Amino acid sequence: MASRTRVRSTSLLALSTALGLALALTGCGDSDGNTDDSGRGGGTVKEGPPVVVVTTTWEGAFAKAAGAQNVKVIVPQSVHHAPDYDPKPSDLAAVAGADFVLYAPFEPYAAKIKEAAGSKAKLVEVNLDNDADKVKAEVARLGALFGTPGSATKWAADFDAEYGRVAKDVQAAWPGGKSPAVVSQVFTAWSAKLAGATTVGTYGPEAVTPAQLAELSAKKPALVLDNAHMSTGTVLPDSGAHQVEIANYPGNDLDLLPVYRNAGTELKKAMAKAGGSAG
Repeated sequence: MASRTRVRSTSLLALSTALGLALALTGCGDSDGNTDDSGRGGGTVKEGPPVVVVTTTWEGAFAKAAGAQNVKVIVPQSVHHAPDYDPKPSDLAAVAGADFVLYAPFEPYAAKIKEAAGSKAKLVEVNLDNDADKVKAEVARLGALFGTPGSATKWAADFDAEYGRVAKDVQAAWPGGKSPAVVSQVFTAWSAKLAGATTVGTYGPEAVTPAQLAELSAKKPALVLDNAHMSTGTVLPDSGAHQVEIANYPGNDLDLLPVYRNAGTELKKAMAKAGGSAG
């Protein structure tokens, strides 16, 4: 009987010690509730940054700005019109290991990619618009989704500083110090805002009709801000307007800021020509 009592006491002591150790380890893990920039803290199962697969470099730049570190792009930058891309088996393999798949509404293959890969990734529709306010709103939303709000906030601060510098530089180049009148393709309206231009008309994404051609030419714009990725050639021939090709997609480095710098450079060149013509 005494032997049974000693065995039971030893078992209870071992159980008590193990429980105490477990509680101590739990308390040491993250007792103050702090989390790292990923927002995962000490209680989540998955470690490391999320794997983000994006259809194009445009979504990729948004993801990187939001703090994603592991971003895989499906559509090569060399593909001029992303919706025309035909996904390859290697694309499906990339999606299979993703935590998030980012796509735009005008890219109909995104859902098919996820379905074909059998991925459990979360599909995220991104509002692809380089308007400064919309960009910051999307980056903040993605940062919250990825668990990287701190990175998204820091990027927004850097973006504001650079955007302000580029806008000031472009607006200092107004012909005769006056805001130029422009016609803009619907997906390049953000560049008109960057230039502080007066938008007198818009067109697209379809090609300009004869009636639109007459209407927009009658407004006598100094510049036409065309979409380099959807260009149909000279938009307003014989109108005297200088056409500017605006690129929305960033490069393979997934850095969105050069998109604004490049647009600023092209706008300044066009305004110089417009000013020379006016003179």
